[in-house]
Amino acid sequence: MTTEPQQHEGYEQILVSRAGARDSVVLITLNRPKKLNAWTHGMRLELMAAITSANEDPDVGAIVLTGAGRAFCAGADIEETFRSRTESEDRDQPERPDWVQLIRDSKPMIAAINGVAVGVGITQVLPCDILLGSTDARIGMFFVKMGVVPELASSQLLVQRVGFARASEMCLTGDLYDATTLGKWGFFNDVVAGDLLIPTAVEMAERIAANAPSSLRWTKQLLTENACETDLDKVQAREIVVLEQAYESAEHKEAVSAFLEKRQPDFRNL
Repeated sequence: MTTEPQQHEGYEQILVSRAGARDSVVLITLNRPKKLNAWTHGMRLELMAAITSANEDPDVGAIVLTGAGRAFCAGADIEETFRSRTESEDRDQPERPDWVQLIRDSKPMIAAINGVAVGVGITQVLPCDILLGSTDARIGMFFVKMGVVPELASSQLLVQRVGFARASEMCLTGDLYDATTLGKWGFFNDVVAGDLLIPTAVEMAERIAANAPSSLRWTKQLLTENACETDLDKVQAREIVVLEQAYESAEHKEAVSAFLEKRQPDFRNL
């Protein structure tokens, strides 16, 4: 059963809760609704901490990310970002964790886009496995309007989702696009009414979470490494290496036993 998002100790800009019939889904909510959930460096750190915590919890099978209020994320908080950049100009900065690598190495992630998402508000979720959109969603690659360029690998990931022609249009115009249009272009896996967005995302996350945990992570790894690989020999070589690991896994043995015994596999108690 889905629970109300909670303000966890140590988090100021996000909410975290457990969802689904077996509490196998972590629901993370961007929580600066008065600022339309504008992105800050602090929010980034909290998101990374929450995702890392979910990845380390064996009871969690998938993660859903959404926003509070009427927006998903209205891009970077310009005032906060400019201030942070100015304050750091004369300081040596520690190496920043790789957001894209974290998402691609993570347990399966679904982004449930409930409203406006522009700039970093949308590029931060392009590495997610599945994008669901509310009919209220509006997406804009606003970087050219701010005199900057796309980041977080979005110049590749957006092309993978909508193709070169549409990605070029979105990035070079900086226009705002509605959910119906983006659904037709393949940007969203699905577009649903606003009140169905989170239930749909959680239900899909539960179906994903019911599968073998190791297989899910290995499959994400292969999709990441092979998506743009043009050498099919390398593609198959990577698959064979992981497949051999999978054949020896407890999850595969449980799946075979469950098939022979005509029951559902139980991957959580191995």
